Amino acid sequence: MNRTIRRRFFILSLLATVAAGSAFGDEERLKGAYRFEREGWVFVHLEGTPERIGFQHGYLLAPEIEDLLHVLGPYLKHTTKRDWDFYHDAAERMLWPKIEDEYRRELDGIVAGLEARGVKADRWDVVALNAVEELPYYYVPWLDKKEGKAPTAHAPGNCSAFIATGGATKDGRIVMGHNAWTNYVVGTRWNIVFDLKPARGHRVVMDGLPGVIASDDDFGLNDAGIVITETTITQFEGWDPDGVPEFVRARKAMQYSESIDDFARIMLDRNNGGYANDWLVGDLKTDEIARLELGLKEHSLERTRDGYFVGSNFPIGEKLIQAETRFDPSKKDSSPNARRARWGQLMAEHHGAIDLELAKRFETDTRDAITGLDGANDRTLLGAVEGSSRGVPEWDWTPYYPGGTVQSKVLDARSAGSLSFLASFGHPGAPDFLADDFLKTRPEYAPLKGLLKDLKARPWAKFGAGMKL
Repeated sequence: MNRTIRRRFFILSLLATVAAGSAFGDEERLKGAYRFEREGWVFVHLEGTPERIGFQHGYLLAPEIEDLLHVLGPYLKHTTKRDWDFYHDAAERMLWPKIEDEYRRELDGIVAGLEARGVKADRWDVVALNAVEELPYYYVPWLDKKEGKAPTAHAPGNCSAFIATGGATKDGRIVMGHNAWTNYVVGTRWNIVFDLKPARGHRVVMDGLPGVIASDDDFGLNDAGIVITETTITQFEGWDPDGVPEFVRARKAMQYSESIDDFARIMLDRNNGGYANDWLVGDLKTDEIARLELGLKEHSLERTRDGYFVGSNFPIGEKLIQAETRFDPSKKDSSPNARRARWGQLMAEHHGAIDLELAKRFETDTRDAITGLDGANDRTLLGAVEGSSRGVPEWDWTPYYPGGTVQSKVLDARSAGSLSFLASFGHPGAPDFLADDFLKTRPEYAPLKGLLKDLKARPWAKFGAGMKL
């Protein structure tokens, strides 16, 4: 499709969106908002007050939100033995009272936008969707233990990320990358790029899930020069029912941080332990980078202007490992430890040369540090498990589990300075995942029929603030 045709298609799509909004009397709330699709991603620009941003979000992404809500209930019932009513109730009873007014208004705006498009979902559906990482994998294990039951789920251990600066990079400035590992039910739907221009706080560009106000795999940047990503702490155990939901703190930190100290302060404030992460943060104004390891009771903050930090789901602090995880740092062939070793190899080999092109290579790397062989598996930075008989038991992933890397993102100081990054959907280092073919050969995953979608690798594409088709 040439540029003229693409522009005409974009104008017609935008006019259709506004016209549809006019039919509901909502053209004012949609003013300035738009969406387009590119290389497997859906880009949405949202602006204004919390109510307007929420309405635009719900309205423009209504088909994607409806689809995600449709599959989440059956998937969580299958994997956590808790039905959607359980999560719906937890959202109302436990999470909503701790959500501050700005984000309550935005969440209710999403509900209003969905309603305008004829999608039936209430406030608690949307709040539970926003807590899709912390309720099933942190609250549920905590509750199981409290009730004397064997845990039905565990904290996830997915994603590979790095941030580098100073002598580690080609130009001495920040370079950052992240790829998202998850199950393919949710992961094939993790394809939204948000360009948020809120009435208060900083402009934000981030990837994310439809209907969720935070990135959730946490790759993004703001116009104060703060860049943020993370990887989860695998085999973490901890939850505070009186704390503030992680998705609220993560969104607030993305929107309001002007420094590394701001970020740490916001994330620590009334921390509930949900979605415990090793956060990688950079400040383009100073080229300083940091790693905030945030458990529930334990945390640490490391900083440098010359070096790098990496993440592949391994915890760092000895006290945190002992007090809040079941992680075994001596198990060299586990996925987190093998990927940590691979990060060490890459950082040593390319010290002083790291740039955007190398960042892309890192996040799609398929070299197994244990065997030295190429080929995506559960131990490679770009991972795939659906073809492996090993599985990843510490993540509740059985052999041939339909999960792995679903997308990758990279930025450097130059791209981040213009509020943009590069993103690739799919896993280019592994064969395309075709849901029907997979289910024919792996009948043990038949309960996921109708929930799984194909995952096909797409080229890298650029996304940034104010971008049009």
